Amino acid sequence: MAAVQGAISKRRKFVADGVFYAELNEFFQRELAEEGYSGVEVRVTPTVTDIRSGDGKAQHGRKLAVGYELQKVAKDILSTNGSSLFSVVIRATHTQEVLGEQGRRIRELTSLIQKRFKFPENSVSLYAAKVQNRGLSAVAQCESLRYKLLNGLAVRRACYGVLRFIMESGAKGCEVVVSGKLRAARAKSMKFTDGFMIHSGQPAKEFIDCATRHVLLRQGVLGIKVKIMRGSDPEGKAGPQKTLPDSVTIIEPKEEEPILQPMSQDYGAKALAAQQLAEQQRLAEQQATEAQEGAGAEAFAQE
Repeated sequence: MAAVQGAISKRRKFVADGVFYAELNEFFQRELAEEGYSGVEVRVTPTVTDIRSGDGKAQHGRKLAVGYELQKVAKDILSTNGSSLFSVVIRATHTQEVLGEQGRRIRELTSLIQKRFKFPENSVSLYAAKVQNRGLSAVAQCESLRYKLLNGLAVRRACYGVLRFIMESGAKGCEVVVSGKLRAARAKSMKFTDGFMIHSGQPAKEFIDCATRHVLLRQGVLGIKVKIMRGSDPEGKAGPQKTLPDSVTIIEPKEEEPILQPMSQDYGAKALAAQQLAEQQRLAEQQATEAQEGAGAEAFAQE
């Protein structure tokens, strides 16, 4: 944040902070382009704490300021005693090169910033933070494409290489636009797209990471624009925690018991069978009666 000597209006303060951030970002883009510079964050906090690397060993200069969010820093920056600590967190893909041998380079950058903006002694601290997934960082991929073009690689081949790397890193969509004097004397634009991409609305601001760079070649200046569509991540690391408003989740149906097939019953056939059975029983009884009568007549005749 810009150092102030007295209470100023919020409008002037935010303008000064914006100019400070823009100049700081431009300075790091020039100085740390080869180290994969991906952005900077400025914080104001009274204390700092060390952040250890994944192997558990503390590395010199790899610290991260523990403070308030940028929206809550407005009250602290208005203090006139200048006792607040300005912490500048540099995000890059190669943090070891940013730190330098035994932290020499990070100290040089700290001294340059302190002299340029006339900060008090020991009031500015620079820290390096590694980009977790550089394939989802539009700034890192834009710088990578810029260096490929500066080294003389063909535009189409360089763009397809960046496009493939971004999609393999887990992005939902990607768009790379290169404009300028590509081959002929007349300028034109080449667009390379892959996957799903949105272009409007609030989700475009939340899910799309965009970066623009310029390449100065012998035939002229080329403009590079990289847009990366990130997917939703519940942890908030690879993308926003929220989902797209038009996303539809299909829930698997539960297993249902089989439905018994209906069976038709022929009541006329049952009545006919019952009638036939009754007829058979009547005939059997009649035959039994006739047999008894015949046996009685024979016995009477013998007597």
